[in-house]
Amino acid sequence: MHPVTVTRGDSPLVLGFPHTGTYVPDDIRARLNPEGRMLRDTDWHIDSLYRDLIPGITCVAANFHRYVIDANRDPDGASLYPGQTTTGLVPLNTFDNTPIWAEGAEPTEADIAQRLADWHRPYHAALEAELARVKARHGIAILYDCHSIRSVIPWLFDGTLPDFNIGSDSGATCAPALEQAVLKRCTASGRTTILNGRFRGGWTTRHYATPATGIHTIQMELAQSSHLARETPDFALDPDKSDSLRAVLKPILQDLIDLAPTLA
Repeated sequence: MHPVTVTRGDSPLVLGFPHTGTYVPDDIRARLNPEGRMLRDTDWHIDSLYRDLIPGITCVAANFHRYVIDANRDPDGASLYPGQTTTGLVPLNTFDNTPIWAEGAEPTEADIAQRLADWHRPYHAALEAELARVKARHGIAILYDCHSIRSVIPWLFDGTLPDFNIGSDSGATCAPALEQAVLKRCTASGRTTILNGRFRGGWTTRHYATPATGIHTIQMELAQSSHLARETPDFALDPDKSDSLRAVLKPILQDLIDLAPTLA
């Protein structure tokens, strides 16, 4: 299994999919416990939601599961949200704080180093290359990092997550016009929306952001209740919810594309 799939387009917009992959090598799967093998914390169906919304958009998707190694974590292992509960570079537990590895089979430092080389670095090498290519073509590249998460996870956050969780690290990762365009579309939809709330943008969003030199990034974390029939196995997609959500996501992406020449 190749670590990453790249679909090249000619748009100034790049979509990142670090958590849609479900591939787990056999030797790693054998070390997961039954809970871990459920792959509960996948960003279920996110690639389907964005697929073919607008022709010509570049997509970079990790094929491996986040339990192998999390492509949206600092390779040095630093916490995304110091002082807050979160999972690590190679998770030891689910978002419900349930262990995912068989007893005595937790990943070692050597395991993590190997997974960085085999999976994490190839994904980011591909993403970095596509951002550079797009910027060379347009004078600007906009990375829209695509995510989802269950809407109720008490171990990570209180209450119920809004449908739209926009992250720009408090405005540091993109031009204000981009942030506001996404926020305007989300709020106009009538769906619950928050900007820089519990999810302010992950490592990918923060790492690649250099707005002053033409690379802008923004993260969208969707509550899975907005598009799944249920947030429990089998995590089935609800076609009606999906169609309704895609009708909001499409103009969001188009607005970012339309704004790109004004910022180049």
